[in-house]
Amino acid sequence: MEKRIYPEPIQSIASPEPFARQSFTDPREAVAALDALYRRNTSFLRDSFIALGNGGDTHRKYRAYYPEVGVTTSSYSQVDSRQAYGHMPSPGHYTTTITRPDLFKNYLVEQLGLIMRNHGVPVVVSESETPIPVHFAFLEGTHVDGSIAERIKRPIRDLFDVPDLDGTDDLIANGTFEAVPGEPRPLAPFTAQRIDYSLHRLTHYTATSPEHFQNFVLFTNYQFYIDEFCVYARELMAKGGGSYSEFVEPGNVITLAGETKPTEGATPSRLPQMPTYHLKKPNHGGITMINIGIGPSNAKTITDHVAVLRPHAWLMLGHCAGLRNTQALGDYVLAHAYVREDHVLDADLPVWVPVPPLAEIQVALQEAVAEVTGLSGYDLKRIMRTGTVATIDNRNWELREQRGPVQRLSQSRAIALDMESATIAANGFRFRVPYGTLLCVSDKPLHGELKLPGMASEFYKRQVAQHLTIGIRAMEKLAEMPMDRLHSRKLRSFSETAFQ
Repeated sequence: MEKRIYPEPIQSIASPEPFARQSFTDPREAVAALDALYRRNTSFLRDSFIALGNGGDTHRKYRAYYPEVGVTTSSYSQVDSRQAYGHMPSPGHYTTTITRPDLFKNYLVEQLGLIMRNHGVPVVVSESETPIPVHFAFLEGTHVDGSIAERIKRPIRDLFDVPDLDGTDDLIANGTFEAVPGEPRPLAPFTAQRIDYSLHRLTHYTATSPEHFQNFVLFTNYQFYIDEFCVYARELMAKGGGSYSEFVEPGNVITLAGETKPTEGATPSRLPQMPTYHLKKPNHGGITMINIGIGPSNAKTITDHVAVLRPHAWLMLGHCAGLRNTQALGDYVLAHAYVREDHVLDADLPVWVPVPPLAEIQVALQEAVAEVTGLSGYDLKRIMRTGTVATIDNRNWELREQRGPVQRLSQSRAIALDMESATIAANGFRFRVPYGTLLCVSDKPLHGELKLPGMASEFYKRQVAQHLTIGIRAMEKLAEMPMDRLHSRKLRSFSETAFQ
C-alpha cells in the first residue's frame, strides 16, 4: 500500500470575504440575512472541494463559518410569566450558531420576534467562530462524484474542517453547560453542528428529507400502525386531503391532495431502519409517523434527532403488557407516570428526575379516546386506565426470576409494561418537547393470558385502526391549541435558553 506523507504544513487559509455584523429590528430581515450568509459560506466550501478535485491548490486550507445570531439585554425586568420561552433569564449577551435557515425559517422568525417583542432589543447577525464541516456543506440531494475525493492529493482533514464531536454534545439541552466567564451564554438548546449531525441522521434512518417532518409526531413500535396510517392518508388524499396538502413516504414519494398516485419521488429498494411517513399541512402543522421498531435504544436514537426540529408534541402509540388482572386485551393505558428501567438515558437524565404528565397532552388523549369509542365518564373506565407505565430494556424479562421484577412493578403501582414509552417521554422532558403515551394492552404475561395465532390477527385488525384514529384525533386537538399554551413551563429549568 502506498503511503503518502506531507511534511509541509498548510500555512494559509482561504475563506470568503469577512461578513460585516448587521443589526435588525425585523425578525424576517434577520433570518433573510442569516440565510444569505449560510448560502454564501456553504457554496464556498462546495466550490472549493470541486475545484480541488480538478487540480486546485492543495497548499491552502479552505474554511467557512456558520452564521451566528446574538442578542444583548441589560435589564432584569420580567416578561409575561405565563410564557415558557421567548425571553432571557437575566441580563447578558446570548448567541447561537445557525444552520439551514431555509428549513427553520418559520421557527427562527417566531423565536427572534418573541425576543424583540419581550425585551425591546435588536438582534445581531454575524459570522461565528465555528467552522462548517465540509460534509455538512453538501446539502441533501447534492451529488458528489466519488472520483473527486480520489483526485485530491492530501487528506480531506488537512484541507477542510470535518465534524467535531466536541461541538455536537447535548450539554445545553441537558442543563449541564457552564459558560466560561466573559463568553456569551447560549440562546438556543442546540448548536448548528449538533443540528446538522441530526439532520443527516434523520435522512439516513427514515429515508425522508427533514423538510417533510411535521410538528406533531407519532411514534409506534409496530408496522401495523404504519400500514393503517398509509391507508388513511392515501384515502384522504384521494378525497381532496381535507386540511392536509400532501402525503410523503420513504424515498420522498409524494402524493398530493386530490391525487390517487404519487407525483414524485422513488420508493427505496428496501425500507430504512425507521420508516417514516408525513401527512403534511402548511407550516409543518401536520402529522409525522415513525416506526421506531422495538427497544429503548431505538427510541432514544430517533428522538435525539427529531428533537432538533423543535416539534410541538410527540406521542407514543403501541402495545404493552397489561399488569392488572382487571385489564382485558384491547384496553387502553394512558400513562401519567413512568418507571424507567430502560437505562439508555441514565447518563443524560438521572433516574431520580421525575417525568411529569402534561395536562394538555393528557386531556387531548382522553378526549380523543372518548370521541372515537363513544364512551365517556365512568363508562370510559371500562376500556381505559390511567396509571404508571414501566419501560424495560429486556424483552424477555418474563424468563428471569420473577420475585424482584414483579415486586418492583407492584410497588410502583405500574399498570403496564413496554420497551419504549418511558424513553420517549424522558427525552421529551429532556429536550422540552411535550410528550404523551397511549398504549393498547396486547397480552397479560403475569396472568398467563397470551394471544393465540387466530386471536392475534383479529386483535390487530380491530384495535390498530381504532388506536391510530385516536392518536390522529389527539394530534389534531393539540394542533388547534395555542402553542404558548401547549409548551408547558413544567419543562423549563432554572436558567433556560430563550429559543423554544
